[in-house]
Amino acid sequence: MTAQEAGAIPIMAGVITALLMGCGAVGTPIPPERVGVNATIERQKTLDALEEKRRKDAAGVESTEPDPDSTLQGQDVNPPPLQPVGTR
Repeated sequence: MTAQEAGAIPIMAGVITALLMGCGAVGTPIPPERVGVNATIERQKTLDALEEKRRKDAAGVESTEPDPDSTLQGQDVNPPPLQPVGTR
């Protein structure tokens, strides 16, 4: 091995390392089914369905207890919806 070959090996190793690190992310590739808007919407729909199921199960447990007073009085009464006064 000559002096030129000895100096070229570290340079080539540095170039190869720089190319490998600069040419993309390191790690396993992410499948396209898990990326994007459609995947996010599907994930949100499944989470909403699970949450709705838990709510219904909790409502079923709570509905077995009788209500102490089901009539609304005073400030608990909802006011009528506002109507527009006039239009132009």
